[in-house]
Amino acid sequence: MIRVVLPPHLRVLAHIEGEVELDVKGEATPRSVLDALEARYPTLRGTIRDQVTQKRRDFVRFYACQQDLSNEPPDTPLPNESATGKEPFLVIGAIAGG
Repeated sequence: MIRVVLPPHLRVLAHIEGEVELDVKGEATPRSVLDALEARYPTLRGTIRDQVTQKRRDFVRFYACQQDLSNEPPDTPLPNESATGKEPFLVIGAIAGG
């Protein structure tokens, strides 16, 4: 079971309260977590990553065990603590400004 924490605007969109627990088939990677998340909550398709290219949307970041996985390949294995549900996989809405 993988725990996923989403930013408030995505939780509202998908009608989610709190964190999400997902069963991920195969190895736990950012791609497999997002595949499971979008399968369970279809309204999130296209909000976190582009539906065609599967690239992460600008201003969305991924973290696991205090590691920024945003620019890692999507099939990079999650740290064991996140893969086993001890620590959550975080989807963060980045803020820009000046």
